[in-house]
Amino acid sequence: MVKEADADAYTPSARRLERERFKRTRARRATAVAACSTLVTGAVLFLAVVNSPGWQRTRETFLSGHYAREALPKVLDGLWLNLRLLVVCGAAVLVLGLLIAVARTLRGPVFFPLRALATAYTDFFRGLPLVICLLMVVFGVPALRLQGVTTDPVLLGGTALVLTYSAYVAEVFRAGIESVHPSQRAAARSLGLSARQTLRHVILPQAVRRVVPPLLNDLVSLQKDTGLVSIAGAVDAVYAAQILSSKSFNYTPYVVAGLIFVALTIPMTRFTDWVTARTDRRRAQGGIV
Repeated sequence: MVKEADADAYTPSARRLERERFKRTRARRATAVAACSTLVTGAVLFLAVVNSPGWQRTRETFLSGHYAREALPKVLDGLWLNLRLLVVCGAAVLVLGLLIAVARTLRGPVFFPLRALATAYTDFFRGLPLVICLLMVVFGVPALRLQGVTTDPVLLGGTALVLTYSAYVAEVFRAGIESVHPSQRAAARSLGLSARQTLRHVILPQAVRRVVPPLLNDLVSLQKDTGLVSIAGAVDAVYAAQILSSKSFNYTPYVVAGLIFVALTIPMTRFTDWVTARTDRRRAQGGIV
């Protein structure tokens, strides 16, 4: 039996082996060329920057090691507020965005007021710049002097973020819901499911899986825009950098804060790319309905 198994074992032909060696050689050559071109481009850019007339002054103003070491602890303390805003506002945006998307996709004339309100909401907050929304909420709500309404700039700034981003996320969810083929709804109704059960058990699971990559992109944008709460006076990473820069007239703290945000954003961006590629592969293989 062992001999028969050995006899039936697949042996690649010489041409196949030669083709595979050629592919490996070409891949190594392409990697080497890419690495060399990257190094050359980086060296040219570096030399162009350091040899510019104002490089010395720019380095002292924006890339000071002394001010970077001084700013890093305080910027990291402020970053904790940005991370809390990302978690809380991100969860609120997903929930509110999904509710608005469902309201926009409800059928029947009785739901026309809900559809109209949801449409007006998304049109208004998608068209309103986030900075203006922050200013209106942060300074407009306290001016009303309403009883029991908070004047905390962190809560008001987070509310403005939720209002704006939920409009964008609602459109992402709505696109996912409408991308589900009508036959899925018809099949569910023919099996005896109600409209509510069809939406919950058939439509929404498919829609959410399809829109995960764009939702992650919105969360990446939200992570960066949490720094705008500094407009309200909340001491986050950006405002901490502003305080330090106003004392020394050196802008290195801004660079430190920016690099920290970049360091946080890159892993989320790469994760989004991985999820997108994985979804595309599964869809190509028929793994996603």
